Amino acid sequence: MRNFTYLSLVCLCLGLPLTVLHAQEASGEPKMITSVEGVTEYELDNGLTVLLFPDQSVPTTTVNVTYKVGSRHEAYGETGMAHLLEHLVFKGTPDHPNIPQELTEHGARPNGTTWYDRTNYFETFSASDENLEWALDMEADRMVNSFIAADDLESEMTVVRNEYESGENDPTGVLMERVLSTAYLWHNYGKSTIGSKADLENVPIERLQGFYKKYYQPDNAVLVVAGKFDPERTLELVEEKFGSIPRPDRELYETYTREPVQDGERFVELKRVGDVQVVQAAYHLPAGPHPDYPALAVLVNTLVDEPGGILYKALVENGDASSMWGFAPALAEPGFALFNANVLKENDLAAVETALKNTLDSLAQNPPTEEQVKRAKDGILKNFELNQRDANRVGLLMSAYIAQGDWRLGYIYRDRVEQVTVADVVRVAEKYFKPENRTIGRFYPVEKPERSEIPEVNDLNAMTEGYTGREAIAEGEEFDPSYDNIDSRTVTGTLGENDNIEYMLLPKETRGNSVNAQLVFRFGNLAVQEGRSEAGDKVGQMLMMGSEKYSRQEIQDKLDELKARVNAYGSDGVLVFSIEAENERLPEVIDLIGEVARHPAFPQVEFDKMVKEELASIDEQRSDPQSIVFQEMQRRTNDYPEGHPYYVPTFDERQEQLKRLTVEEVKTFYEEVFGGGNTTFAASGDLDVEAVKEALTRNFGDWSSPVPFERIPRSYAAVDPEMVKIETPDKANAWFVATQTLPINDAHPDYPALVLGNYMLGGGFLNSRLATRIRQQDGLSYGVGSQFSASSIDDRSVFLSYAIYNPENREALEKAFREEIDKVRTEGFTQEELAAAKSGWKQNAAVSRAQDDSMAGQLEDNAYLDRTMQWDKELEEKMMSLTPEQVNAAVSKYIDVDKMVLLRAGDFAKTESVKKP
Repeated sequence: MRNFTYLSLVCLCLGLPLTVLHAQEASGEPKMITSVEGVTEYELDNGLTVLLFPDQSVPTTTVNVTYKVGSRHEAYGETGMAHLLEHLVFKGTPDHPNIPQELTEHGARPNGTTWYDRTNYFETFSASDENLEWALDMEADRMVNSFIAADDLESEMTVVRNEYESGENDPTGVLMERVLSTAYLWHNYGKSTIGSKADLENVPIERLQGFYKKYYQPDNAVLVVAGKFDPERTLELVEEKFGSIPRPDRELYETYTREPVQDGERFVELKRVGDVQVVQAAYHLPAGPHPDYPALAVLVNTLVDEPGGILYKALVENGDASSMWGFAPALAEPGFALFNANVLKENDLAAVETALKNTLDSLAQNPPTEEQVKRAKDGILKNFELNQRDANRVGLLMSAYIAQGDWRLGYIYRDRVEQVTVADVVRVAEKYFKPENRTIGRFYPVEKPERSEIPEVNDLNAMTEGYTGREAIAEGEEFDPSYDNIDSRTVTGTLGENDNIEYMLLPKETRGNSVNAQLVFRFGNLAVQEGRSEAGDKVGQMLMMGSEKYSRQEIQDKLDELKARVNAYGSDGVLVFSIEAENERLPEVIDLIGEVARHPAFPQVEFDKMVKEELASIDEQRSDPQSIVFQEMQRRTNDYPEGHPYYVPTFDERQEQLKRLTVEEVKTFYEEVFGGGNTTFAASGDLDVEAVKEALTRNFGDWSSPVPFERIPRSYAAVDPEMVKIETPDKANAWFVATQTLPINDAHPDYPALVLGNYMLGGGFLNSRLATRIRQQDGLSYGVGSQFSASSIDDRSVFLSYAIYNPENREALEKAFREEIDKVRTEGFTQEELAAAKSGWKQNAAVSRAQDDSMAGQLEDNAYLDRTMQWDKELEEKMMSLTPEQVNAAVSKYIDVDKMVLLRAGDFAKTESVKKP
């Protein structure tokens, strides 16, 4: 949702630079400040805070710079400036004129984000001295020497405006903006981070440059280096790169605007095109560091937890609302909680609003139970612990606490959550969840209003001084992610009475003894699945909703107890369980999956809720340009008759199938088709191989399938070239998709060339041909790119390109797209482009092999396809040996606009009517 966060990626446009700050002599050694649980804080003489979080067990490093500036710091006429500046900082510096190109060449996974209290930039890359020195040099340079030029602003403004317009497509997000702007009369938390469209279009470059010079300085920044690196050498590099930046001669004032105490319930109404009714309620709350916030966070979790949350039960279980959610972000200054309920058109919105308010008003009289509070705390603490096991994840998450005032607040928050009691939850509910402190939609005058005073955090230093935290989580081993090393350490084999389980296990020591795994069941054949796709898909969805031994809530409680994450997904005869757990708990997690997979209960009440939620979701998609255009793309690239498992139904057909479906049909499908006769399991991380094998055998070794598994092939069928335009009234943003199918698989001789060709055309970081032309040069789209995927079995692959844009730019965007494809077909890529693409692709692949979650998926694929990592090694060797002539020949042979179907969805009628004289 737009107000939660804005992830913004940009690429280079040359312009006139600001005054360059040249290097000076470093002034001294970084001063060590404190150390908490493996994170050590240093300070440079110029005021830069440096956090080092070494973890030699991962072969990657993350560099993150958090600037303590966000939309909260914007003045009148400056809304959206922090976010707009985030885009322009990617445009380059005199020493780093093409940042997107550098990021691609180093195989980095970068991004930048802006929110209320902070802006941050980060990149994760393969650990090496060269990559680390490059990243630190780039971040130090763009801290004070970014171009921030008028030409760049002119082109990038339209890109950000396009991002703004994409958010305008979502009535729920727009309603949230209206609710918060009504709840906050003066404070900037009432303004969305994306900003005002008028401010975006009219901000003078001088104001943006002034904003940059004021806030992008070492004394307003925190540098985090996490992952694999030499701390001593890194400190030297930090001092070398950042220490020469002078401390600025200016004073930053703390923001002092505070929202007056709300003295009556407020209401806002929104009327736009849409298909689902929505009601929201917002309350003012203290800031994240305040002692009341942990109890409020626990309270909110007890309200919105699914399926046991108090609001979920009150609104969704009885069928009045189709779905609900809520959150209470931890902010630097007094913040808010917001709750949302979606309601089908045929249901009574007023009744849901009444139920929502009554439930929240009666919390003091009907408080959460001890069990609900414990469940909420366990969930919060589980997520904190899981995040602590990934050095790269920790480095990024620190931005949230840096934004609140001090990075140690994250650990203090954890400690405080552990101490929360039912009495604490009741106290804060009674104190803050009052009608007079609520914004929902109607105003009711009262004789004696009750008001909630929102307390301040008076002394952060007293709270954090001397805090040492706990013992740091044990680090893992230094792991080599090379193809040969992975193969040499991977344990493979089969288990079960009929060798029905094939496994690939990559044991290694990891931070926090974590392990990622995938358990996959393949079942059925065309004869038993034909005409039953909806029932088959719902089997996978319902397994986690209850078994003979556990209810849906008890399954979730068990996972929280085991400190594990398990997700089940799949369709068309494939069901995947993805797992994240500790090594000692993995066998117990497999036991739990064995229980839900082999002894499902298929509870009617959960089935009914699932159907209602999906019906509501389809209604939302009916007017959404993105959903519409991708459904039409799938229908045109899958040439199968109705009833076939691969047939793509329309929105109406999907709803009719759901309405006709019964839980008995789902249960029958499970009994007649589902089973463990073809099972694969893969894991990467800290695991006990023998214990895992025993758990797999214990749960699935004697499990056969009612019918033999026979994979249903996907045959190649060329798309019919067509220009499709779909009207979506009252939607500010449009979607464009161009696609074609190709008769090749990933073993085809042309496959490596097409992979690299797509990487340069639209698949790499924002310096691809399509992004360079359509985004940074013409400023037509916030998101533009291309994808190429090929089957490993069938002779079938799909190429697609996509873009989001303002409907009035339809002709310009399509013209630019066609011209760039034609230019690649006729002129091809250069040797320089190919060399950069090879380097970036190779390093990016190495980063993927270093991630246990992606390796679990890779190993599972290998188990099913009877491959090892040598297949990937050979593919890389083929790609690295390609010449420009080979890549250009493959692209010219296959990628052709005249053979594509071009689909657009947007409010074109409105823009066309404006153009008419």
